[in-house]
Amino acid sequence: MTSPVTPPRRQGVAAAVSTVLLTLTLVVSGTMLGAAPAQAASYPSWDDVQAARSSESAKAAEVGRIQGLLDQLASDASSAQAEAERLGAEFEKAQADADAGAAKLAELQSQADEKAAVADASEQRAGQVSAQLARTGGGNVSSQLVGDTEQADDLLYRLGAMSKLTEQTDGIRQQAVNDRNVAQSLSDQAKVASDALVTLQGAAQVSMDEAQAASDAAAAAVTAQQENESRLQGQLAVLQDQSLQTEADYATGVEVARQAEEARKAAAAAEAARQAEALRQQRAAAAAAAAARPATPAAPAPAPATGGGSSGGGGGGSTGSGWVRPSAGYMSSGYGMRVNPVTGVYRMHDGIDLAPGCNSPIYAATSGTVTFAGQASGYGNYVQVSHGGGVSTAYGHIVNGGIKVSRGQSVVAGQLIALVGSTGNSTGCHLHFETRVGGASTNPVPFMAARGVRL
Repeated sequence: MTSPVTPPRRQGVAAAVSTVLLTLTLVVSGTMLGAAPAQAASYPSWDDVQAARSSESAKAAEVGRIQGLLDQLASDASSAQAEAERLGAEFEKAQADADAGAAKLAELQSQADEKAAVADASEQRAGQVSAQLARTGGGNVSSQLVGDTEQADDLLYRLGAMSKLTEQTDGIRQQAVNDRNVAQSLSDQAKVASDALVTLQGAAQVSMDEAQAASDAAAAAVTAQQENESRLQGQLAVLQDQSLQTEADYATGVEVARQAEEARKAAAAAEAARQAEALRQQRAAAAAAAAARPATPAAPAPAPATGGGSSGGGGGGSTGSGWVRPSAGYMSSGYGMRVNPVTGVYRMHDGIDLAPGCNSPIYAATSGTVTFAGQASGYGNYVQVSHGGGVSTAYGHIVNGGIKVSRGQSVVAGQLIALVGSTGNSTGCHLHFETRVGGASTNPVPFMAARGVRL
């Protein structure tokens, strides 16, 4: 089997990722104050800065080099972000096309089934009339007309009625044939639509993979810019200002940056530990409640949804079904066709909107694997989770910096995966929540209700 050729769009993403990786390599190999002089040539060391101060020409050259690095970092981050936005928009469109294809297939299949049922009914009716004619139309008509003159008029009337019934039966049969032909035509169209849907869903998957790679590359480029800009600006200040105070400030800045990074990492670790402990306590409480529940002779009817009501209910609570409410808040917009409040276009709203407030927690609706975590155009910052069996959920408009999971990560029901925001096509902080079956969107309200969760 020959190896597949990388599409041009994937080559662009691969190039962006390679550029970011090269930048990160240079970052890691850069020497901080007091380190060994062996560092990557692309970044100046403290020794380089000191040497450049020995002459104005060398200093000017070093200033230009540092400024060029700063400009390149900004350019790389901007280019990667633009590519992420472009591919995110393509992913959103590909998914919308797949949704439209699924809706068309469902419509054609419904029409085909309806016409087939009409044809069956017409054929059954024609058969019943034919059977009735066979039961009442037998015998020697000529002998009845000659031998029984008193009944001749009645017999002629009956023959006329039978002739009319025969005509009606022929009409019914012809209509049944027509209905059957229409049903077959619709079935043929449904088969074409089904094949097209497979192609559309495949294109959506490819677009999602490309958008994920571009989103990762953009995040890496921004990180590289943030990690190096302060150090480069400090070195630039030393070259442009000959005072010893600036040198001291540079050293202080390096130390402050190091301490801030350590503090950030410690805070992140503490938050992760807190979330893990909260989840453990939640599971322990659920297990204790289940153990304390008295046994009954017969299983009780399913309890109403405990995942929160449709008006400001909480999110993340256990339901016993393995599914939970993805967030708190009332439902501000439902599933179905509507005018998009940002674009003004009348189109399908493939999920529901929950409005619990900015930076509110977003929970995984049930256990699964993260298949997308990044930027997706109109969805803004977006997470998609696969739960197996063709079922998936999606969470949109997440606040910048609010995605708490990464692609390929396993999550459990009620786990914090993101924070509510207003990114993408959004007019205010809310969670856009989708449920999908076989790649096609379905109304989350009845879907979640069937699993004991009220939205």
